[in-house]
Amino acid sequence: MSDKLRVLVTGFGPFPGAPCNPTQPLVARLLRLRRPAFGDVELSGHIFPVTYAAIDRQLPELLAKRKPQALLMFGLASRTPCVRIETRARNAVTTIWPDADHAPVRKGSIARDADAMVFGPHTAKLLRAARGTGIDARPSRNAGSYLCNYLSWRAIEATASNSGPRLTAFIHVPPLARDGAPARKGNGRHITLDELVDAGEAMLMEMVKLTRQAARRSASS
Repeated sequence: MSDKLRVLVTGFGPFPGAPCNPTQPLVARLLRLRRPAFGDVELSGHIFPVTYAAIDRQLPELLAKRKPQALLMFGLASRTPCVRIETRARNAVTTIWPDADHAPVRKGSIARDADAMVFGPHTAKLLRAARGTGIDARPSRNAGSYLCNYLSWRAIEATASNSGPRLTAFIHVPPLARDGAPARKGNGRHITLDELVDAGEAMLMEMVKLTRQAARRSASS
């Protein structure tokens, strides 16, 4: 295993109602970044199929194989005009919409008798990093009840393990127009893929810094 700081960046593939998921090119662009701050960082990426079975199978495999110390996840919020930094995962799963495999869910919660789980105070620093690029970014307490929230829940669960990531975060991004032009926001401005990449880079750099700090604290304790 490399001595470099290991960071896993994830997105989602297409799903019913969203044949083009901007998190795919976003993750690809972030993995191609070459910055001095990433000189001791091992970046890897993964695109999840939008199915519950895929998350349940692939997330544990990724954590076991790549052993990321930080996990930065992106998902599409098709009705949101801004970037949303999620602060928690709700113990809820929709029974209305099936996943991309058309598999229905028959219960409305992820875990029995459990409250929502929070990502942690680092989400406020990610929010500041994103806003520093000029993008419209806002905190969110509701990651929905579909696959984005489900992945968030499973990722937060993983931080409780000694071998799991130290920090995780989930970022919802708005849709982009299929012809390459940005989707129009409610205030008349646009968010482009380049702007998403700039904001994603700022949040990735902040995650790297925060994970380094967490690692140093752990080593000195």
